[in-house]
Amino acid sequence: MSFIRNRNEERTGYQSSSDLEPLFDNQCDFVMVYGIGPTLPDRIRQYRDRGYVIHFMTGISWGHYTDYLYGEFDGRNHWDEAQTDRFGNQILHSRDVPYMVPTVSFADYITEKLKAVVDLGVEAIHVEEPEFWDRAGYSPAFRREYELYYREPWKAPHESVDAKYRCSRLKAYLFTRTIDRVSSSLKEYAKIKYNRNLRFYVPTHSLLNYTQWKIVSPEGKLADIPGVDGCIAQVWTGTSREKNWYDGRFAERTFETAFLEYGIMQELVKGTGRKMWFLHDPIEDNPIFDWDDYRANYFRIVSASLMHPKVNTYEICPWPHRVFKGTYPKGAPDALPIPPDYATILNNTFQTLGNIGTGESAGLRVGVLSGDGQLYQREYPDCEIGETPEEITGTVLNESDDLINEFRDRLFAAETPNKSLMLKYMSSNAFPSFYGLSMPLLKGGVPVRPVLSDNVRRYVGYLDDYNVLLLSYEYMKPDYPDVNTAIAEWVSRGGILIYVGDGFDPFKNIRSWWTGKYDGPAGHLFEMLGISPVSERQIFSCGKGTVAVWNHSPAAITFSKTESDSYRAFFREVLSSRGIDVDFRNYIRVDREAYISAAVFDESVSNDELRFSGIYADVFTPNFRVITDKTLKPGENALLLDLKKYDDTVIGTSVRINSADIGEDSAEFSIGGASGFTAYIRLRLPFVPTAAVLDGEKINCEYESVGKTTLVSFESRGGAGTLRIFR
Repeated sequence: MSFIRNRNEERTGYQSSSDLEPLFDNQCDFVMVYGIGPTLPDRIRQYRDRGYVIHFMTGISWGHYTDYLYGEFDGRNHWDEAQTDRFGNQILHSRDVPYMVPTVSFADYITEKLKAVVDLGVEAIHVEEPEFWDRAGYSPAFRREYELYYREPWKAPHESVDAKYRCSRLKAYLFTRTIDRVSSSLKEYAKIKYNRNLRFYVPTHSLLNYTQWKIVSPEGKLADIPGVDGCIAQVWTGTSREKNWYDGRFAERTFETAFLEYGIMQELVKGTGRKMWFLHDPIEDNPIFDWDDYRANYFRIVSASLMHPKVNTYEICPWPHRVFKGTYPKGAPDALPIPPDYATILNNTFQTLGNIGTGESAGLRVGVLSGDGQLYQREYPDCEIGETPEEITGTVLNESDDLINEFRDRLFAAETPNKSLMLKYMSSNAFPSFYGLSMPLLKGGVPVRPVLSDNVRRYVGYLDDYNVLLLSYEYMKPDYPDVNTAIAEWVSRGGILIYVGDGFDPFKNIRSWWTGKYDGPAGHLFEMLGISPVSERQIFSCGKGTVAVWNHSPAAITFSKTESDSYRAFFREVLSSRGIDVDFRNYIRVDREAYISAAVFDESVSNDELRFSGIYADVFTPNFRVITDKTLKPGENALLLDLKKYDDTVIGTSVRINSADIGEDSAEFSIGGASGFTAYIRLRLPFVPTAAVLDGEKINCEYESVGKTTLVSFESRGGAGTLRIFR
């Protein structure tokens, strides 16, 4: 029966650093108990006693590691391992909590700390957020690592594109080495001492978000670490509200950004059998927003994640205590606790996420190539940027809308933008080169999904899932030439490749495999394809496939609506050359068995509404309201259950259903959940009910003829209970 499952499936879970309280004892499958400390054994016991599968989580790049920093661990002070910028400033997460250079000794320290956690019997360990800031790379520890790795004297990252790139690649390697060392050591320890197969996971922001925020992390390289069993995609409102450019406007586009973020994260485990949980957050780290903002963006985030149907496991809520006990906007005189209906909807969604299956994407399959290399060239060195007449600094690109608009007017109005100004734009947090390729198509209803380029080296036929690939080497470089070889081979078998780039990016001049023979990696790719582009736009036949080249900056596509329209027109022209009609529209929709996730775009090719007619349960309502039609306007999204395609008993529930016994005249359910909210359970029973009781007390019970459903509701008091419904 739907909604009834074994907790060992680990479909849903959350992370918590607090004691277990009835307010958020929502009976998901597992809990990641967070943080090492004297209260850890008691917190583990609390969650284990309530039936949760126990995981543990801690930071791998920062944490309360003062015993290591101040020499208590091994007699040596380790503050020289704090990440440091070019001005000598240590980069801190909080007081006495620096972001660390992951040295061998730090890896061994983390391993020893976590052995005590293994001793407490946890089934899995998560080390979150391996983060090395792009502006770092100057500490004594990093300089030592540079000289050991490259066998040459350290070079300051701000002095040349080559030094910048090499330092960034080293940062990714250091965390890869650390995670490999820690995971393998702990797994060996658990196996030898307890004959237990410990699992090891890495919760991490998306490759797209780390690129925007200028943080280097292993990302795709996690697939090469044998001890890693999977990841958590740390995507939430706080990452996805990061503003970007489209049609010459700088704005938050939370759904669209989340769609792309989740898309690249599923590629980290694709074809490996490893686990991936998609994270959602009902609020976010920034406490300045109100509940209306949090709710609207939560719906966008959940809807975006459901557009990637190969993943159906979720971290439903980080830090539930701050959701169900906090007041927002934090510190404001009118700060409020969570609205009652939102508390109900959250519990509804938590349970629904444990019931949604996987599926396949239908229609045209379009991918935009990404890779770890895009993390290595996020800032241009001093020699490339120089000074502009306007003396614009990087802060202009990332602060207030007024400053952003002023910058836009200066850059976009110029017929030939100043080189320094253009490089500042390309290296801004808006990451315009990537969004220039992806946003106009996504806004046009084409579900373009990021593709991890280095995976072509890992998995045979990795690109076969796609009909069309979008590529630019302006914002990333392939680490190895066989990436181009694989792309060319995919084209020869019938693929359609659209390359956009003008060769402007200075990082093509780094020392790499193409140095001395090609002007950049694009030159090698064109040779593999057997083409020689000479004009602004050209379309070539290559074997059974097609290659289109647009000699244009992908970042410039963000300048105006005219640019977006021109790009979409080129996309349509290329596909038309292969007999494929492209019907741009202002929405996307993905069906996962009987569930439908849909979103209608604003800023799109039309202002049309999307209408559904049938019989549906609306998941984003407190009582799973049964409706016969729903209309989505631009900027809106929905999660619906098509009752004509769904023939199970439980349609929706705010609490966990552990067992069910359905008869011709009565039904009995064992349930459990959190406290402090109004709970609803909508059912399809073989009889028309007249009454319902929960633990012997009468509760509300209604029958609705439209969908032939029964709705019971009650004030959830937490803990286990027995629900009985009678004819």
